Amino acid sequence: MIETRDLVHRYGDDGPAAVDGVSLSIPDGEFVVLAGPNGSGKSTLVRHFNGLLEPDRGDVLVDGTPVAEDLVGARTRVGMVFQDPRDGFVAATVGTDVAFGPENLGLSHEDIDRRVRDALAAVNMAGRRDERVDELSGGERERVAIAGALAMDPDHLVLDEPFTGLDAPARESVVDHLRDLHESGTGVVLVTHDLRDAFDLADRIVALADGRVAVDATPGDARERLPKLGVRAP
Repeated sequence: MIETRDLVHRYGDDGPAAVDGVSLSIPDGEFVVLAGPNGSGKSTLVRHFNGLLEPDRGDVLVDGTPVAEDLVGARTRVGMVFQDPRDGFVAATVGTDVAFGPENLGLSHEDIDRRVRDALAAVNMAGRRDERVDELSGGERERVAIAGALAMDPDHLVLDEPFTGLDAPARESVVDHLRDLHESGTGVVLVTHDLRDAFDLADRIVALADGRVAVDATPGDARERLPKLGVRAP
């Protein structure tokens, strides 16, 4: 479970709070869509889930343990895929990049190979370990980024605007893979300002406005409230 308790984060001492008193619990296995207009605090919030940002006030816990007390544990349990997958790539080839996280856990070569193989198979990239990342399409890069997070064997997969810049077939491919991951038991937190691709996947929709939770409801209950927040609902 991921929990935030009265979380506050500011950029600069005198600036407004980007996240302002957010208390949220995300159980294992749940598919949560985190929605809101640009600047509402979505990305800032999720970057606290595995310690990429530190709160100015409040607490962030993963499975009951404060993130700051066990960064490795938090980053193992909560996999992060950034808005531009190139921000997370650390190696030239697909297989080497996906193996980077497991290697840093000190796993055996056999375990690393198995994790890379399983993660690439999960995103339909099996057999492409030796291909160069910079020669892949946008949708393929997104899938490699997801595979890199999956290779850490996380309880939760957090994706920040994963559909940005993708054409329709690539978007459909990513949606299909997220649906499969959720059905296999992986929790998903999907950050987006446009719910057309994500609405039917969600167990729950949390919408932010001005750094605060404005909606926390099932998709059916949230649908009519989202347009008032500047969020496109299907």
